[in-house]
Amino acid sequence: MYDITVTVDAVGKWQATGRHASALDTTQREGWDFLMEMDPHFSIAFPGEDRGGVTVRVVETEDGTLTLMEAPDWDGSVSVTFDLT
Repeated sequence: MYDITVTVDAVGKWQATGRHASALDTTQREGWDFLMEMDPHFSIAFPGEDRGGVTVRVVETEDGTLTLMEAPDWDGSVSVTFDLT
């Protein structure tokens, strides 16, 4: 779960910031970090929206703050290299 605050300016551009609702345990943190390393793009849907979701890029700062930015030009492809050792 996440605590996210979304604001919308006068021209309809939105901005979102937040954080994990509770501290992540070791397993959760490893899973979150893995997802972020694979691809920091996620699809979110707002209640009552019929757009089918919005693609966002998530950035996490060292203090745990999450910033969500709309990524309308992202084509859904990413190239990732990782080691499973």
